[in-house]
Amino acid sequence: MANNAVAGNEQVLTMSPDKLILLYTTATLGAICAAAIYSEFRKRRFDPTQSADHIFRCKKCAFVYTDDADVDLSRCPQCGGMNEAIEF
Repeated sequence: MANNAVAGNEQVLTMSPDKLILLYTTATLGAICAAAIYSEFRKRRFDPTQSADHIFRCKKCAFVYTDDADVDLSRCPQCGGMNEAIEF
């Protein structure tokens, strides 16, 4: 509890050092958490989203390209060879 000391007509509130340390620590951690949440929301808003396309690598010419997600075999745009999607 805060100790109330009367100085003239004014009341002066005093706090113990351990309460001041607790208040300072809580305020600092709250500010860090708020900054982290704000940063995460900004990152989600501006980062590019993952593409649903599949990645293909041609077995003949080693050309790497993408095609729609619903395609199992894709024709290479450089040499015309048929290729399967790469699994990472």
